[in-house]
Amino acid sequence: MSVLTTSRPVPRDSRGRLLVLPPHAEKPVVYQRASRFVAALSDAYPWSMRQRRQVASGLAARPDLVFEAAAADPRNRAELDKICDRAIEAADPNMTAVRGAALRKLVSRIDLGKHSGRVPEAHRADLEAYVRRTALFQILAVQQLRVQDELRVAGSADRVIRWDDGCYVATVHTGILEHDLLRIVMKLALFANSVPYDPETGARTPDDGLIDQDNALIIHLPPGEGLCNLYWADIRSAREACRLAAQVWEWRHRKVNDLVAPLGL
Repeated sequence: MSVLTTSRPVPRDSRGRLLVLPPHAEKPVVYQRASRFVAALSDAYPWSMRQRRQVASGLAARPDLVFEAAAADPRNRAELDKICDRAIEAADPNMTAVRGAALRKLVSRIDLGKHSGRVPEAHRADLEAYVRRTALFQILAVQQLRVQDELRVAGSADRVIRWDDGCYVATVHTGILEHDLLRIVMKLALFANSVPYDPETGARTPDDGLIDQDNALIIHLPPGEGLCNLYWADIRSAREACRLAAQVWEWRHRKVNDLVAPLGL
């Protein structure tokens, strides 16, 4: 049986938001990205402060980026954002994030049955560890677009797997687990309670097996360490966090004028 994946691009509006055709509807509407939805409960302060330090360190290491920033139009947010992204990369001499993204692409190719190509010596042990661990189960889907229509949330699930007699959603994570654990488990809970979606036709198709609603799998693959560890994720508890996140977003979308009124004195 071939491994499923979503290769077609997802339609977007002028602001880059995902456009999904709801059930029984004639026109697509905006669905929130899963990664943004689960961020509602995250403490953004430590993360934002870390990014600020990285930008400062990166600019100190790359005077050319300082020059680019000085020459950029202050109103061009997109250009300045790209310069900041490059500064953050420059602040990490080991290029951990870049190597992690490349490693995830490589293992996706492997799971789709494609040739991995020439793998750098420093990461061959990573791939070997991944293949050895994931031999325990069958890969059903890789980077599969899924939608949760009740919450109007959409995103790509890293993996859908069959293990023993059960089907599970899974994610491949290359960073430090403790930094993103709540968001990781919330996304898994969302994807387990969602359905595959075809962005070209708007069709929803059932999974090849009933997805487990209590547990999901985290595949931790830190780049350059030659290790691959598996963790069960309690998505039954995380569903409560998703319900709370939905309430947070409901409040954030309210108009300020609905919360105040003049005294009329």
